[in-house]
Amino acid sequence: MTETAARLLQLLALLQTRREWTGPELAARLGVTVRTVRRDIERLRELEYPVHASLGSVGGYRLEAGTALPPLLLDDEEAVAITLGLRSAAQGSVAGIEESAARALVKLQQVLPSRLRGRVDAVDAATVSLGGPAAGPRVDPETLVVLAAAARDGERIRFRYRDKGDAETKRLAEPHRLVSAGRRWYLVAWDVDRADWRTFRVDRLAAPFPTGVRCAPRELPTEDAAAFVTEQLARSRPVRSAVFLVHAPAAELIEAFPVRADEVEPIDEHSCLIRTGADSLEWTAVRIAHLGLDFEVREPPEMRRMLRDVGAKLLRAAGDPS
Repeated sequence: MTETAARLLQLLALLQTRREWTGPELAARLGVTVRTVRRDIERLRELEYPVHASLGSVGGYRLEAGTALPPLLLDDEEAVAITLGLRSAAQGSVAGIEESAARALVKLQQVLPSRLRGRVDAVDAATVSLGGPAAGPRVDPETLVVLAAAARDGERIRFRYRDKGDAETKRLAEPHRLVSAGRRWYLVAWDVDRADWRTFRVDRLAAPFPTGVRCAPRELPTEDAAAFVTEQLARSRPVRSAVFLVHAPAAELIEAFPVRADEVEPIDEHSCLIRTGADSLEWTAVRIAHLGLDFEVREPPEMRRMLRDVGAKLLRAAGDPS
């Protein structure tokens, strides 16, 4: 590959990662002059890549949808097939690639001709997903595309949001990141009217509308968006605490049981206390039953009944069916 061809591919990749770039920004990223950037933009146009240039002090270059797919990329059938596949993956049909699929979908739909969008929508409308009880609520792929693009471009959006009680409010937010958790999508965003970070369930979000207003990046109060969603979900669930006396050293308990060190209190070299909790006592009972060490319930009193119930279920499952 020649130096020019390699630079053109790098330039094309940059144009796909952001809505608009200025000439000096592209020149700095590519390590060339602004004049070279202008020549490379013309080469892309000659290859039928729809690169739009706006004039003025805030002008720049933007990759737009064209009348045909750029050459040497995809034919019509491949474009339709890949777009449908990405829409399906973005809804969680293939675990672990949801966010990547949404990012790829943003890039592909940015240059997808309108005639092919109609074919994609027709096939999508005629397709039914066989979702069992484990399937999460359906999320419109177009909503994911709008949210992902707004997060990528640092653009404020307006949308309607329905809470747990089915009350609907209008929101103005600055999207930060989309997070896929199990079969649900969450939007981490700065709520402008409430001046605070919020987590929005995407299936409860409707009619997202980009405002065209850019916003400066904000720093999350946690390590990353996934940690923020995890923390918010934990806060929304009531925690039932339990205390157990374990007949084993604290170090042995920590090694055998997935708990934090601050949840364990050593008593002596042969025993310790564990203070733990979950959103249900039954789940704590199941966890402690797998401990493999002798223990006693200290609190709450209903934990004893819960352990008896779990034990009875296990005995029935292990019993002789004859």
